[in-house]
Amino acid sequence: MRQQTDVMMERLAQWVRIPSLSCDPDHAVDVTRSARWLSASLRDSGFPVVEEWRTAGLPAVYACWPADDPGAPTVLVYSHHDVNAVIDEEWHETEPFAGVLREGRLHGRGASDAKGQVLCHLWALRAHLAATGRRAPAVTVKFLIEGEEEIGSVHLDSLLARHRRELRADVVMVSDTMLWSTDKPAVCTGVRGAVSATLTVSAARHDIHNGAVAGAAGNPLTELSRLLGSLREENGRVAVPGFYDQVEDPSASERAQLAAIAPNEPQWLARTGAFGARGETGFSILERVWLRPAAEVTSLLGGRPELPGLGVIPATATAGLVFRLVPGQQADDIAQCVRQWVEQRVGSGFTFDLDLPSSRSDPYTTPTDHPAFTALEQAISRALGAPPVHMRNGGAAPAAQLARAVEAPVLFYGTGLLEDGWHSADERVEVQALVQGAETLAHWLSALPAAMA
Repeated sequence: MRQQTDVMMERLAQWVRIPSLSCDPDHAVDVTRSARWLSASLRDSGFPVVEEWRTAGLPAVYACWPADDPGAPTVLVYSHHDVNAVIDEEWHETEPFAGVLREGRLHGRGASDAKGQVLCHLWALRAHLAATGRRAPAVTVKFLIEGEEEIGSVHLDSLLARHRRELRADVVMVSDTMLWSTDKPAVCTGVRGAVSATLTVSAARHDIHNGAVAGAAGNPLTELSRLLGSLREENGRVAVPGFYDQVEDPSASERAQLAAIAPNEPQWLARTGAFGARGETGFSILERVWLRPAAEVTSLLGGRPELPGLGVIPATATAGLVFRLVPGQQADDIAQCVRQWVEQRVGSGFTFDLDLPSSRSDPYTTPTDHPAFTALEQAISRALGAPPVHMRNGGAAPAAQLARAVEAPVLFYGTGLLEDGWHSADERVEVQALVQGAETLAHWLSALPAAMA
């Protein structure tokens, strides 16, 4: 087993060393290299159908391995092979794309989010075939691994529409999510949705010398700060009118499931690196992160801090915003609420531009009475030795989008952990999480035909 794990980690390290940064046009060729590396790995594993699907942007990879039994169920695995941006000088453990294995962790951008998760499914399929002696899997397995998730899945809709026939499936498995820990079994039952926005406030046609107009001209930094300061109420609720109109309150059973995980605040702070826990009054940390909506400022730009002696009032200031959505909320409705809030709140003497990209996602909840979900719970129990509690994920994934396009329920199984450093420096993945994941998914593949019969 140790030898197999070492081989698995070396393959993942090879893939991590390809800097598939979808956010940087200079790395578009690397995203294509990443797609071709994955395509070769899928063919080497036995997939008879492997295709590189072109988009108007960056390529996705599709693969299909039919079951011997034409009546067997079909599973579509979704994830992504592009990675988030890096700031080289902030990485201390390794260089961002070194792919270094050290003390049970593989370090590098994409190791956890989400190249490790993709290969976990591939290793699970190999284990399933080895354990059963089959030449083909017990279920038809399809992969859709896109190359633009980190920039909002901008061409996913067109891919899903153009390839509807190839993507037909009985169940979708999204693997771009997190576990709670490697020693406390938990299964994800849903994700929040997301609406991103960029708000630019302007006060003049150009920067103006501070001494000439200070006290009389509008300052976009001040106005934007005022707006952002009014985004949330003292009790932590989002102050945008209409934001909570369709929110479905968590059930008592859902809150009880999260209470079973029950991290104390110091543990959560240590794992996340946060200095304090804030949020909506009356809800626990996990309820705030998984079951309640939120609004966050992700960037704030304005002025010329690199030229402090310039002494000007800037013409513009810009903020990035993300609104996290929960069951009941619809992304398009929330985008409209945000637009109306900005229109009503920007003061006189200022203009604004609000960009609300169409690449947004609705929240999604797995139907936990589906037999494929029951089989997943049983597979986790078998691999980890105890039945899993139910958790959620606070980030977004295109689950609702996939469910609508494929017309199939969506399940979640990922191998990320809070400590893995997604979207920050020193990303890594726990080897134990990948090994447990491969074992879990191998059991799941074997159990699906009987579960869905």
